[in-house]
Amino acid sequence: MSKKQLGRFWPIYDGGSDEQKAKGLHLVQNLVFIEEQLTQLQGEIREKGVVSEYQNGENQWGTRKSPEVDVYNALLKNYISGIKQLNEIFGEQAQAEDELTEFLKNGRGGGAK
Repeated sequence: MSKKQLGRFWPIYDGGSDEQKAKGLHLVQNLVFIEEQLTQLQGEIREKGVVSEYQNGENQWGTRKSPEVDVYNALLKNYISGIKQLNEIFGEQAQAEDELTEFLKNGRGGGAK
């Protein structure tokens, strides 16, 4: 599997143990695919809008949420779920530490102890 195929998840995947890689490969591949689809759908939604017109029969017209929005929402839920699973498989290395996390870990929050 190449860096390009694993996209932005490569550093997480590459830093994992062999066991983590075995568990996470398919998940990472799916997350990369979902990211690509979400990006494509975002473009379509921006272009067409979130509402589409429809016709039922000869005289019934109306508007509804566009099918792209429904697909986007479903994919986004799957993406978020996949990210959570990725964090479970690869543990803390999948979560970049920021200054606030480091500050809180060192116990210098200034509150009563």
